[in-house]
Amino acid sequence: MQLGAGKPPVGIVYDSDFGNRIDDALALAVLYGLDGKNECRVVSVTVSKPNLRAAAATEVIGRFYAGAVSGNFGATGRNLPVGLATEGPAAEDTPILRGILDSKKYEHGVHDLNDTAEPHAVIRNAFTAQFDQNCVVVLAGPATNLVRAMNLPGTKDWIAKKVRYLVMSDFEMNSKIDPAAARQLFAEWPTAVFVSGSELGLAMPFPGASLDKEFAWSQAHPVVDAYRAAKQMPYDAGTWDVTAVLQAVRPGEKYFKLSEPGSAKVSDDGRAEFVYSSVGKHRQFTVDPEQKDRAMQAMVELASVKPVVRAPRRPRNAVATDPAKPPAEKKQP
Repeated sequence: MQLGAGKPPVGIVYDSDFGNRIDDALALAVLYGLDGKNECRVVSVTVSKPNLRAAAATEVIGRFYAGAVSGNFGATGRNLPVGLATEGPAAEDTPILRGILDSKKYEHGVHDLNDTAEPHAVIRNAFTAQFDQNCVVVLAGPATNLVRAMNLPGTKDWIAKKVRYLVMSDFEMNSKIDPAAARQLFAEWPTAVFVSGSELGLAMPFPGASLDKEFAWSQAHPVVDAYRAAKQMPYDAGTWDVTAVLQAVRPGEKYFKLSEPGSAKVSDDGRAEFVYSSVGKHRQFTVDPEQKDRAMQAMVELASVKPVVRAPRRPRNAVATDPAKPPAEKKQP
């Protein structure tokens, strides 16, 4: 970041178990749609599903929304290294991953573990690179990667300094995958936490019919391929992770109802519940019937938006170079 420059849009640290449910792909699409509108910056992407193809498919979507479909990928600065867990549950291949990768339609740079990064290091480094209180964390899976990052020396202090809040989707389901990590996260995370329950994603299904309408501008679309592969069409998909992204980036739009303060609690067997308490720093967001249509419209619009190709940036006083060889972009944190 340049000295004297204004504060950039909020940086999003995004961690998911990509490949297990189609809302993983839809959430990434919405996140990159918001990035393209300069409402946020995707500053790190990590995957807790220990499957190399999950990292590859995640990178495919990042490249697509960066402009790969128009041949402009590489000029946008969104080719972030994907952090990938090397151990954990749900390592198997899935129809979603096959739908994106088996056709060989999309390029990616993830072919072995050396093409990925340690997720906890990626997350911690993303924290340190943000302006104070200009980072938001979206957790769309188990808390494993995030807690490992939090346990690195000094990271809790960085979180308290840099992060506004954490948003976790479907906390009841995701807590079951790694109960110990979820308990530690809810007990020790130093900023505000917003969680959603299973009922929110079920109450606001993403319309499968939109694939033939809003997404029709591209003959090849990895999110569409993943959606069609996930289940037999036609169907509408749950939006647990998608609603978490909306709450994270657009809290001022008040798409959802917020509960009174309380605490998310996880028992030894993984059962999670939200307990109201005047001293709690957690809140639950739920469906707002009066805002439901507006939220659904935003999800479809953002997921189906055309990629926004950004010209490389250079310092204001940079010396002009050969226009046939544009200067390399300075990577933004």
